[in-house]
Amino acid sequence: MFAVGLTGGIGSGKSTVADLFAARGVAIVDTDLIAHRITAPGGSAMPKIAAEFGAGFVTADGSLDRARMRTLIFSDDDARRRLEAITHPLIRSETERARNEASGPYVMLVVPLLVESGSWKTRVDRVLSVDCSVETQIGRVMRRNAFSREQVLAIIARQASREARLAAADDVIVNENTSVEELGAQVEAQHRQYLILAGA
Repeated sequence: MFAVGLTGGIGSGKSTVADLFAARGVAIVDTDLIAHRITAPGGSAMPKIAAEFGAGFVTADGSLDRARMRTLIFSDDDARRRLEAITHPLIRSETERARNEASGPYVMLVVPLLVESGSWKTRVDRVLSVDCSVETQIGRVMRRNAFSREQVLAIIARQASREARLAAADDVIVNENTSVEELGAQVEAQHRQYLILAGA
């Protein structure tokens, strides 16, 4: 099935854009949702995470202590790599399973780290990036997550740059002070193009 990889920095509006495509009948596979599922109580990543990092990173209900893990991996690159070595293969396999089971004119894989992880670009037919300025990202995430400016900047610093995402993209949706109507119009235009490319 024809596949589009949807990416964008934190606070760019990926989820909103994905919802607009879903409303048009597109099959959505969200790697963030998969990541949450495998680190939820009983999730497939939890036994390995507990063995690698210790019981202190597991909450009482058996899920990942996200706040504690976030603090660790932002200060320790080795810990981040160890976590990714556990989660990334599981996310990839779950994504492929969901992709194979998807129905619709085409499938859209929502991958925040599409550019950073390297291999994702070879697994989709088109890359669509949701773009906005860094200042817009910061403002949105501070409002949404109640993070400090420094926390948001630390997250952005670990993601691909805006320039790198745009360079990797085949298509771009601009979400900078964009109205819902304007965003919908951009999505509709891309959707029509993808229907043609997918032969739908």
